[in-house]
Amino acid sequence: MLKAAKKDTQVISEDWHLLKQTIDGVQIKEVLHVPRDHGVITEIFRPEWDPTGMPVIHIYQSRLLPGAIGAWSCHTKTVDRLFVTQGHLKAVLYDGREESPTQGMINEVLLGDARPAFVVIPVGIWHGLQNLGTSDALVLNLPTQAYNYQDPDHWRLPFDTEDIPYTWVSRAGATRLRADAK
Repeated sequence: MLKAAKKDTQVISEDWHLLKQTIDGVQIKEVLHVPRDHGVITEIFRPEWDPTGMPVIHIYQSRLLPGAIGAWSCHTKTVDRLFVTQGHLKAVLYDGREESPTQGMINEVLLGDARPAFVVIPVGIWHGLQNLGTSDALVLNLPTQAYNYQDPDHWRLPFDTEDIPYTWVSRAGATRLRADAK
């Protein structure tokens, strides 16, 4: 074996459930497609998947172009609830909450139409999305609060910020997208 080779660690159970510790408060509910004689049905939201118990009051869709990175964003009052309806995305979550038992933890989650999931991102979790596919990716957000045009609850950092210990990698995996990447 070559010295630089790294052995894979277990990432799924024998019944194909992801084995990953998530940031405190983050919920990931994988959803199964239901094949029908006329196509496929996929549930997007059920109240029991959402620990906030908040009603759905606003839904919007984001489109990420191939290779695009939408990072970083965070909220102080709003919980994001995401569902990828088309494409293949990587969601990266960073726990920047000082009082959190998982402060400093990073989660990478692969989402998409091949293995759909409903993801709940609590207040104070920095998050970004990268389209890993070769076509547009579509993401639905069902936030707990409607967007406030006069006073947005939306905080942003550039994708290559020094404040979050994460380096985005291009689709091909060869190009690091952070100026200080080693």
